[in-house]
Amino acid sequence: MNEDYKSSPYRRHRNDLEAGNSTRDYDLDDDEGSGPFDIVRTKSAPVDRLRRWRQAALVLNASRRFRYTLDLKKEEERKQLVAKIRMHAQVIRAAVLFQAAGQGQTGQGSAKLPSTPNRIGDFGISSEELVAMSREHDLSLLQQFGGVNGVAQKLNCNVEKGVPGDETDLIERKKAFGSNTYPRKKGRSFWRFVWEACRDTTLIILMVAAAASLALGIKTEGIKEGWYDGGSIALAVLIVIIFTAVSDYKQSLQFQNLNEEKQNIQMEVVRNGRRIKISIFEIVVGDVVPLKIGDQVPADGLVISGHSLSIDESSMTGESKIVHKDSTKAPFLMSGCKVADGYGSMLVTSVGINTEWGLLMASISEDNGEETPLQVRLNGVATFIGIVGLAVAVAVLIILVARFFTGHTTDPQGRPQFVAGQTKVGDAIDGFIKIFTVAVTIVVVAVPEGLPLAVTLTLAYSMRKMMADKALVRRLSACETMGSATTICSDKTGTLTLNQMTVVEAYACGKKIDPPDNKSLVPSRVISLLIEGIAQNTTGSVYASEDGGALEISGSPTEKAILQWGLNLGMDFKTARTNSDIIHAFPFNSEKKRGGVAVKLSDSEVHVHWKGAAEIVLASCTSYIDSDDKVVQMDDDKLLYFKKAIEDMAAGSLRCVAIAYRMCEVEKLPTTDEELENWQLPEGDLILLAIVGIKDPCRPNVRDAVQLCINAGVKVRMVTGDNLQTAKAIALECGILRSMDDATEPNLIEGKSFRNLTEAQRLEVADKISVMGRSSPNDKLLLVQALRKRGHVVAVTGDGTNDAPALHEADIGLAMGIQGTEVAKESSDIIILDDNFSSVVKVVRWGRSVYANIQKFIQFQLTVNVAALIINVVAAISSGNVPLNAVQLLWVNLIMDTLGALALATEPPTDHLMSRPPVGRREPLITNIMWRNLLIQALYQVTVLLVLNFRGRKILNLETDTSDHAFKVKNTLIFNAFVFCQIFNEFNARKPDELNVWKGVTRNHLFMGIVGLEVVLQVIIIFFLGKFTTTVRLSWKLWLVSIVIGFISWPLAMVGKLIPVPERPFGEYFTKKIRRNKESSGKENAAMEEGG
Repeated sequence: MNEDYKSSPYRRHRNDLEAGNSTRDYDLDDDEGSGPFDIVRTKSAPVDRLRRWRQAALVLNASRRFRYTLDLKKEEERKQLVAKIRMHAQVIRAAVLFQAAGQGQTGQGSAKLPSTPNRIGDFGISSEELVAMSREHDLSLLQQFGGVNGVAQKLNCNVEKGVPGDETDLIERKKAFGSNTYPRKKGRSFWRFVWEACRDTTLIILMVAAAASLALGIKTEGIKEGWYDGGSIALAVLIVIIFTAVSDYKQSLQFQNLNEEKQNIQMEVVRNGRRIKISIFEIVVGDVVPLKIGDQVPADGLVISGHSLSIDESSMTGESKIVHKDSTKAPFLMSGCKVADGYGSMLVTSVGINTEWGLLMASISEDNGEETPLQVRLNGVATFIGIVGLAVAVAVLIILVARFFTGHTTDPQGRPQFVAGQTKVGDAIDGFIKIFTVAVTIVVVAVPEGLPLAVTLTLAYSMRKMMADKALVRRLSACETMGSATTICSDKTGTLTLNQMTVVEAYACGKKIDPPDNKSLVPSRVISLLIEGIAQNTTGSVYASEDGGALEISGSPTEKAILQWGLNLGMDFKTARTNSDIIHAFPFNSEKKRGGVAVKLSDSEVHVHWKGAAEIVLASCTSYIDSDDKVVQMDDDKLLYFKKAIEDMAAGSLRCVAIAYRMCEVEKLPTTDEELENWQLPEGDLILLAIVGIKDPCRPNVRDAVQLCINAGVKVRMVTGDNLQTAKAIALECGILRSMDDATEPNLIEGKSFRNLTEAQRLEVADKISVMGRSSPNDKLLLVQALRKRGHVVAVTGDGTNDAPALHEADIGLAMGIQGTEVAKESSDIIILDDNFSSVVKVVRWGRSVYANIQKFIQFQLTVNVAALIINVVAAISSGNVPLNAVQLLWVNLIMDTLGALALATEPPTDHLMSRPPVGRREPLITNIMWRNLLIQALYQVTVLLVLNFRGRKILNLETDTSDHAFKVKNTLIFNAFVFCQIFNEFNARKPDELNVWKGVTRNHLFMGIVGLEVVLQVIIIFFLGKFTTTVRLSWKLWLVSIVIGFISWPLAMVGKLIPVPERPFGEYFTKKIRRNKESSGKENAAMEEGG
């Protein structure tokens, strides 16, 4: 897609190409000229781009680092498997058709029933017989069973009332025909995570070094004393492995639960004559399932009845061909396919593993992961830091080895540790192993392996919490992209409004009917025609229980409101449906905004009923029925009267629906099935029966939610299929339009007007649009494309099948969980479970929280990295000894990586996040504020600890102690103070740009628990594990010194936050200098060539 990015009002800085003045194609920008880690949109990223960043990353443990990214090899295998199963399906179809053609009977072959069908229970048909019929689409076998009704009888169910639905009956059906589930691959066991944690390159090297040190120590000092050095490293590595495995295992369980939630589709079925909603996994053979546009076919089955029923079988066949279905010629429905058009009902004949879809899902049921843009960028950050750390580790290794073997490294007594010709070979090797171990440990600390995984951790946490906030995340990347959203294009009905509709105004017989169900004001013929039209021209239904309980109305909210109005007018739904038969139907279409049916009465009279958007249906009406029950020509005055009525109702935020009909001559009816299938219902010369105004009140807190978005720099736009006047009234009520002064074009625009603009004009007005009325799904798609070309990060809500392209095109597609069709949900990234706009705003908060939490963790981790590296390098160069040994560094790494990520990556979102603009997707991850904070803390830690390292003995009054004891006390204090600096700095990292770092800390129990755990473990290490960590017990005064050194980081951070930082990112200064140098060298080369 070619997108010219124009200037965006939400641009944060010049380098944000998405929001800048760049006219480069978005995808080109992704492929060329950018670094391997510069992928801002993983939604449709090409495979070679995904492979490129993996190859560029510096990775110590590939199986762990890439666990939650798309497994490219498995994805390829999955595609091949799907192709194989689809080919199998097509081969069977082709064989059936070939066999049928050979016999001269289209669609019929010589059916072979299973020789000994294994019938279970009192059912007259076996699972094998049903599978044989369904899989091969065998019409002759279906006819042998007595057609759809015959199969229903054998399954002990009724095609209208469905199965009895009691517990015993359902258990019997599951026992005889199986359940609608498929075997799933088991999730990874805990031991698999332990094994993967063990595969870290540096940890393996450390284990080898520990084994060598252990063998050497035991050989030279005996088993009693000699095992400590090697054993302590091995134990530290083991603890790191266990902590890592436990953290990763818990994360995987969260993802497993969320994946199961994604597949749990809610379906409507008819049981005992009543429509109820159940999980797709609860569907049994014999169930009657009503189908409408956008539904997924939940199991293999047969069409009971259908009107313009068309199925998209691409999910099974791989061909995007729409197949027409009916109950006679093409009754077979395949599980997993989608209803593309029309409506009808089906009888379930095979479920679960007995369907081809079940086989397919059982083969590919393992979730294959996906990367997010932040994850890719953090791999880039980790790679850069890792390379620096690797260089430092190599430098430390070379310096320490050189100093050691030249006799410049001394022990605490000041004696050289190596003297050529005098030191034993074993001692020399032991000394080298210790140096090598320290160098390897520096790599462990330097390469932030946990940094990219922190994204997965915070996303897993956010996804779990978002479920409680009524949002189900289908794509991980959408969760973080939502934090960058600059505009939300929202539906009106059900999202901004309650979706609780009632008819509150009605116009019929050329006048207002007040109240709307006052039958005395409407002639009986008009009432009977209205009842006929309402009962037949609907996808809803009315269930009347046999015990005379309250009537239950099902269907969309609009359908329910009109059905309720019909009942108030005296409609008996069941009788009205049996008084006439539907010949043909034109299902409601969001493009044409109306739906119709042709019905044949008992006296052979044919009526065509239409229902839809009031002004569109009214435009097709040429007459109406007056109060005297006479058909009267629609003159200009009456037309103006009805138009004014529509405008008045729309201005009162009512949804206007018109109901009309016309007679149809029997001679003009199609005579063959083929003609009937292609028959266009007559839609002109209609007689107006009624215009109703349906009230759908705004959601109580929607105005606050919209204001919250505006404060956060996110523009809310309403895109609705409703009348422009209705949309304007609701937009004013919600706060999308501030006042009537805003309610002018192009702020307020009709879909048709926007559609008719040129592409350049659409780009120009897209930014200004606040409300789009009478929009088609294609208008929504055009708006999304225009906004994205303008540099916006666009979130779109949608519920209909035709919304799928816009949901897919948007940066974040939000499908509605209650009213949304399965097609819309499958095209979406996040499902809003309660259809509420407030939940959409909560998703924005969580998206921003993901980004903020990662930044907190980066700031914390880089401070530890910088401080630990500088301390060890300076000490190594100057004295040949490092104050932080291998075991101590592994403990610091555990605090920094696993525990630090758990504490900081799971911070809940705050209101502060919604008081700042959206985060640009190309903004530097490490902001100037973060650089300031981490440099101040790192500089403080390095200064204090190096002073202690070189002058500690004097400062701590240890000159009278033995050299060995003084050396150990000093190093223990450095280690203890360093750990406490990190613990106190964890609090600072919580609020990088706020003075009060303790705000809300007690509400984050996980954070408090982890900090408490770190303190307890540190106390245990110093008091009881000195042999392992080469530390000694400290006096209470030195404990106090350690805590005070850590505590000073709090006031220091507060003072640091008062230092202003430039708006322009630090990185830009370097890139500009590099660019300038390249340009000047290029000019020099050009001048030399010209001179030559």
